[in-house]
Amino acid sequence: MASTHRGHGPARPATGGIATRPALRRVARTASAAASLLILLPALLCVLLGLPGAPKAFAASAVPSASGVPGASGVPGASGVPGVSNVPGVSGAGTAGASVRMLPERVVIVGIPGLEWSDLDRVRTPNLWKLVGEGGSASMSTRAVPPPERGITCPVAGWLTVSAGQRAGAPGTGCEPPRAPEATPGGGASVPGWGELSAFNATTSYRPVLGQLGGLAAGAGLKVAAAGPGAALAAADKSGKIGKYAASVEELGDLSPYGLIVVEADDLARAWTGGAPAPDGAPVAMTAQARREAAARADRVVGAVLDRLPPSRAGGTAPGAVTSGTGITVLVGGLADTSVAPHLHVAIARGPSPDGGTYARGYLTATSTRQDGLVTNTDLTATAISLLDLKIPNGVVGRAWLGDVPSGEPVAATVGKLAGDDLASQVLREVRGPFFAVFVAVQILFYLLAAVAIRRGWGGSRALTAVRVVAVVSGAIAVATFLAQLVPWWSLPAPMTWVIVTILGFACAVAGVALAGPWRAHPLGPLTVVAAVTSVTLLADVMTGSALQVNAVTGYEPVTGGRFYGFSNIAFAVYSAGTILALAGVAQWLISRGRRALALAVCVAYGGLAVFADGWTAWGADFGGVPAFLMGVAVFLILLSGGRVSPVRLVLVGLAGGLLIGAIAVFDWLRPADRRTHLGAFVQQVLDGEAWTVVGRKFGAMIGVTVGNWSLSLLTLVALAFLFLVLDRPSRWGASALGRAYALAPALRAGLIGALACALIGFLMNDSGIAIPAMALTVAVPLTLAACVRAVRLSPPTTPGRPSVPAASTAPPPP
Repeated sequence: MASTHRGHGPARPATGGIATRPALRRVARTASAAASLLILLPALLCVLLGLPGAPKAFAASAVPSASGVPGASGVPGASGVPGVSNVPGVSGAGTAGASVRMLPERVVIVGIPGLEWSDLDRVRTPNLWKLVGEGGSASMSTRAVPPPERGITCPVAGWLTVSAGQRAGAPGTGCEPPRAPEATPGGGASVPGWGELSAFNATTSYRPVLGQLGGLAAGAGLKVAAAGPGAALAAADKSGKIGKYAASVEELGDLSPYGLIVVEADDLARAWTGGAPAPDGAPVAMTAQARREAAARADRVVGAVLDRLPPSRAGGTAPGAVTSGTGITVLVGGLADTSVAPHLHVAIARGPSPDGGTYARGYLTATSTRQDGLVTNTDLTATAISLLDLKIPNGVVGRAWLGDVPSGEPVAATVGKLAGDDLASQVLREVRGPFFAVFVAVQILFYLLAAVAIRRGWGGSRALTAVRVVAVVSGAIAVATFLAQLVPWWSLPAPMTWVIVTILGFACAVAGVALAGPWRAHPLGPLTVVAAVTSVTLLADVMTGSALQVNAVTGYEPVTGGRFYGFSNIAFAVYSAGTILALAGVAQWLISRGRRALALAVCVAYGGLAVFADGWTAWGADFGGVPAFLMGVAVFLILLSGGRVSPVRLVLVGLAGGLLIGAIAVFDWLRPADRRTHLGAFVQQVLDGEAWTVVGRKFGAMIGVTVGNWSLSLLTLVALAFLFLVLDRPSRWGASALGRAYALAPALRAGLIGALACALIGFLMNDSGIAIPAMALTVAVPLTLAACVRAVRLSPPTTPGRPSVPAASTAPPPP
């Protein structure tokens, strides 16, 4: 029996059902698949590479049953209680009935384009302050389709993104305000230029379907109301029509008939766009006073909405019991930028949540970000659809807001923490460019000085000692950029100075460990320590939520919304290079003690774990990195075992990499849609025929980064030239430094070639382009240089001695 409607409109079918498997079995299935893949990968590597001890056959991992597909099993059930729906995938304590979740009677979305956490104040914005104390809060990444040559989200784009549940935009080069809707009979309205907006968005790489939110609500029999031109954009159905429209919430009148209410508070947007434009036509930044006044006016709109919310019957209470507002979910979102630079914005949720509970005071999260206190604008659409008990279509890419991080801290602390997150993103935007400029310049200068010391012998042995120390520190810089996130450098005065000091501090600390122990005497000792610290640090980071990558200078920026969890492309480059070089050092130590079989086993085991962690959806969730990483590890293992890297083996390894990431992606796709990562979403895009759009967008980004980022391209060329034209050629010290290092530590050759192979394939398969080899070489070349310098110091000189004076002739003098 279908669940009854929550007090308004006709009944609509419930989407949930009684689960036939408890949650524990889902967890066990995930763990079993992870363990199976982890066991199979080393065996597969052994078979493909022909390594000693390879098993002739091994069992295949179990494939999740069809019942694992959402909706494949379960008997429809009903509670018969208004506002109550069965929870998919969670069974009750016994067989008598299913667990239930309470749904709100209506959903209210209040969009305030431009609202930032620094705008909130206990006195100026009391209504927003109150909402923070009564519900969950987060920073919202509002990335959409920006105007040409700008990286901001305009208000129209923000509202259309809520409408579509996918990044959307509007034609034109500026941030024009939304146009007033045209009235239709019965109190409704239609959005002017809706067809033009739909046509424009169909040409973007995201291809959003406008009208998803309003169309789904109206199609389910809900009455939809919008107050304000921007709200009309979000609430319109796919034809651009709204059932009820008014210019303000006061003019809407009684709100009780409506299941979905969208309200615009455009005070910040009007204050921004209403000023005199800059010479290029863009609005100029608001003054601090104008911003405070606009935020106060927007807060009064929020207060007007809260005052007009009708009392609601709390689901599950005795008949006739009424509690004001407890059956209504209010969602507040900043939606767009009202500044010349992109920001993180406000997200607040109060009332019943999609998981059946209530948004607790604390921080919101979503499976789209996996970060406490961070959600996206597309998540807002998914949240509203879930609260309305409707099926989320494939075109909606967000995930519902969850109030899973309760906090007893004061409201001021929550607001301050979230404002600090936005501050970190702004400081990162300002320092990232200068940091990389300094980083590239210093690296190139160091290579030039090291070349002089090695090729010409200037400075003698003291210069070589200094080169080795600096090389070890340089090799630790990459992992130090992530460790620096343990210190809030962005909140200190002169953040550019402090980020450099912090990174250098961690790099020197790692280098100090590498050069302090007994291992420092071996050519690969410092290399192994730095590489191992790099690999283990980043592996632990992705296993615990990727916190070190958020707002790191080499990590990802939540404000741009490119990635929120797992391995970023730069982190992958650093992680893969560090892992392969660390394995080379460990293998050399074991082989030198006559433990070659154990060395191969250790490298296969940890290499398999590292590759698996890079791709597994709960950790690295890296699609393009897995084939590249597997290729690098495979090349390393082939050379380490004394084999030959043949084209046939490379093809087989490439196919294995594709199969591995394909299996992980399909496994992810078999999970419920709201729990998939971008890997499972890509499988769905393949099925929907949209894969080439994604591939084209990634390829275009790769070309753009490679062509446009000349500094990293230059760094890559200089590093490769230093490696092959300086280290790999005879010098003032005799035979090539790299050749001497290979002679003393043969595993270095296998590790270096494996790391270079991984960087090359990663360059071709990831949208960060040249950044992949540039950062991989930042780890590999300095550490190889350190090994070469030590090898030169340990090896006897091979330069020819000074020729002796020819002996006098003993022949008789001529007559």
